[in-house]
Amino acid sequence: MIGKLQGIIDHIGDGYIILMVNGVGYKVFTPEYSKIGETVAFWVETIVREDSIRLFGFASLAQQDLFNQLTTVSGVGPKVAMAILSTLKPDVLMSAIMTGDAKTISSAPGVGKKVAEKIIVELKGKVDVGAHTCAPGREYAPLQDLLSALETLGYRRADCAELAQKLVRENPDVDTGALVRLALKEIAK
Repeated sequence: MIGKLQGIIDHIGDGYIILMVNGVGYKVFTPEYSKIGETVAFWVETIVREDSIRLFGFASLAQQDLFNQLTTVSGVGPKVAMAILSTLKPDVLMSAIMTGDAKTISSAPGVGKKVAEKIIVELKGKVDVGAHTCAPGREYAPLQDLLSALETLGYRRADCAELAQKLVRENPDVDTGALVRLALKEIAK
């Protein structure tokens, strides 16, 4: 099994890169893109099927662990797990799972409401919530209100979820209207 690869990006395709390592080009599916010619390192998950062997690369072990947890959910294969990780940062995804926010998870391409709800049900007690995520409870309602307000204003939920979590965490006693104004100021920067 390949555990980690370090090399130079030779080609960037749709959802994958060709990573040159000592003269061998590895096709690595990854949510992380850089630019051609850059030296990068990926933690690698190898998926062996009857008709293929695929390498999935991750910038961190935490991201690789999330990928593995997502693929344990029935109906979520490597392709869907990569779509989720390409759309949502790990802390945003973990927070969405812990708070039951199916709408944020379903913002990833190919993930519908039922799959998002299944991910929440099957992973809620399994994911490790880091220090950077909103804990469920008191912060859940303001976070959801802020995300809904930003969506109404035309922003994509996945694009503003991380900012919304940060603002709710840093301003626990501020009402939704003030949070929206803070978010719009941050977005304008």
